[in-house]
Amino acid sequence: MKILPGRPFPLGARWDGRGVNFALFSERATGVELCLFDARHADGEETRVCLPRRTAHVWHGYLPNVSPGQLYGYRVHGPFEPEAGHRFNPAKLLVDPYALALAGAVDWAGAAPVFGYPPGDPRADLALDPGDDARAVPRSVVVDQSFDWGDDRSPAIPWHRSVIYELHVKGFTALHPEVPEALRGTYAGLATPAAIRHLTSLGVTAVELLPVHEFVDDERLVDRGLVNYWGYNSIGYFAPAARYATAGQPGDQVAQFKAMVKALHAAGLEVILDVVYNHTAEGNQLGPTLGLRGIDNAAYYRLKADQPRYYQDYTGCGNTVNVRNPQVLTLIMDSLRYWVLEMRVDGFRFDLASALARGPRDFDQWSAFFAAIHQDPVLSRVKLIAEPWDLGEGGYQVGNFPPCWAEWNDKYRDTVRGFWRGDEGRAGELGWRLTGSSDVYGHDARGPSASINFVTAHDGFTLADLVSYNHKHNAANGENNRDGQDHNLSWNHGVEGPSARPRIAMLRARQQRNFLATLLFSQGVPMLCGGDELGRSQRGNNNAYCQDNEISWLDWELDDGALDLLDFACRVIRIRAEQPVLRRRTFFQGQRIRGGDKDVTWLAPSGLEMTDEQWAQPALRALGLRLAGDLIDEVDEQGASIVGDTLMMLLNAEAGRTAFTIPSAASTEQWELIVDTARPEMAAGKLVCQSGQQYKLAGRSLALFRLLPASAPSTTLVGAGQSRADPLRRSRSGPAQAASAVGHAPSRGSAG
Repeated sequence: MKILPGRPFPLGARWDGRGVNFALFSERATGVELCLFDARHADGEETRVCLPRRTAHVWHGYLPNVSPGQLYGYRVHGPFEPEAGHRFNPAKLLVDPYALALAGAVDWAGAAPVFGYPPGDPRADLALDPGDDARAVPRSVVVDQSFDWGDDRSPAIPWHRSVIYELHVKGFTALHPEVPEALRGTYAGLATPAAIRHLTSLGVTAVELLPVHEFVDDERLVDRGLVNYWGYNSIGYFAPAARYATAGQPGDQVAQFKAMVKALHAAGLEVILDVVYNHTAEGNQLGPTLGLRGIDNAAYYRLKADQPRYYQDYTGCGNTVNVRNPQVLTLIMDSLRYWVLEMRVDGFRFDLASALARGPRDFDQWSAFFAAIHQDPVLSRVKLIAEPWDLGEGGYQVGNFPPCWAEWNDKYRDTVRGFWRGDEGRAGELGWRLTGSSDVYGHDARGPSASINFVTAHDGFTLADLVSYNHKHNAANGENNRDGQDHNLSWNHGVEGPSARPRIAMLRARQQRNFLATLLFSQGVPMLCGGDELGRSQRGNNNAYCQDNEISWLDWELDDGALDLLDFACRVIRIRAEQPVLRRRTFFQGQRIRGGDKDVTWLAPSGLEMTDEQWAQPALRALGLRLAGDLIDEVDEQGASIVGDTLMMLLNAEAGRTAFTIPSAASTEQWELIVDTARPEMAAGKLVCQSGQQYKLAGRSLALFRLLPASAPSTTLVGAGQSRADPLRRSRSGPAQAASAVGHAPSRGSAG
């Protein structure tokens, strides 16, 4: 087969309508063979062609008459010197790191091992395995990138208006009765009207997809009949996972992913990808040789300086990608730009992001990774979310990512969980969390939107399990319940697991509403874990990473309790959208603005402003806050200031009822109840309280009130024990505050 010199760019295999240019970076290789496979032959007949040119460590060649659908891989020649960090082995077929699609999966039981060494004793990796593993390794696929995007455009939702919904592509529709069976669990299934209708009626603005980069099912899981369901085991940074495509030809997953994005955009929903650039599926020195390890191990991975046989592991997965190498950084940047420009996604959530920003050892806020993204005219304008930690020393970096980044705020998660569980000493920190965590993000010109607030996520208990289990129940994972987090800040309310006792069921339902209301009424960007609005349970499994079954999938057969919870979730999301004061762009100052009210005032149950002494009380579990609606830092499209409603939120984590005196700047103020988690059936406006009167807030509940305009007619207080029910049901078809700056009562919510 005649091969032309081709070009060293772009990297990967790119079809130009007449043939394909192949280009692969390897600094230390001595030769690269391009391997072409004939899909018509069951044995995958292989043709090898040496790439003829090398330019600046890029091996390249051009093959005329090769077209989309062609399957290929590489064999890379070079030194096999594990103790020096080099693990070249041309007997092993390698995945192209720039492949736009992959076909097939790793066959751990193949005739030849997918390891570069003969598996055996702990020092086996020092020996070379000569077995050809081509039949056990996924093939890279040449792809036709053309696609009719029509009038597609990003919804471009501003950060402060965003509500993120984290979901798994398969788990979301795997059991959905209104999604055609052939489309369930696929990109196409997520693009169906039924799936999109749920998301839009719920009111979220973005879906955050668990990893969709092509990934590998770990050998240890396959041996136990399990899979890597979550997908945090990447092997291809450009290739959408083929397992979420409907039946078709190799490479069809690319067009199907694009069609999904187009449909979600048309519905006004952004698409955010959870991406895993910190490590790969090749693991430590005893892992398989699938791609980067065999292409140039010492370039692509961080090796120990004194023992390069071994890997620097900041991820807990055996290896760490070497972002300090300029070519590896280029790989990541090229991948990110590809997903924005070609696949049209709207942002990224970076798994274990601290590992990407490490210098020789420690986290570096001015690392090359951050610099590259911030100067990039494409990537600097999309949503960037960090999981701001890794598993290495000094890896916990919450609050330390640069401007333009948002971060998963685990301080929010733990504080809100602890408060509603009734833990002592949580109220003071809760003030910070409700107002955007300015103590964490109030520097570097960041605002409340830097905080991605969440109570639950894919990793951990679901919301229903958070209020139903004291302990994890991960036996199904096959690890003797040793895996998963032990520190869950959960509470079963008296019975471990499911309970038919009415009192326990009532409390659990109320606590779920408390969490949802707190999440949606807090400053910052709320993230809802997919299925929490339906009461989804994982049977107490808080690490369901390997459960591709009913444990993880959403159950769409909804009983009355699930329907009620869904109604409530829709309601609080809608309230957030309608109330600008709940989604401010800047932090509260806790000061009187323009000679009027404070932008936020913290209230004791007496109706008076909180004092330093009250903030310092460990047993403080009942408090309120008044948010001034006329002091919002937002303007409309014409530049006019947006004036919203003034709201008052009351929170009571005590076991018993607490009487709150309705505060007043004027004796004639009236407040209408918008929502009370203890009485979710109460429709907004059915209960009005007058200044100076008391509202008896049930134990473990939250209430939100709206200040009525002064011109509103006077209304008699509807007693707290009375209920003018107007059930809302789907068809079955820290603040900155009164206390001045002191050590135990900081100016919560202030910018400094």
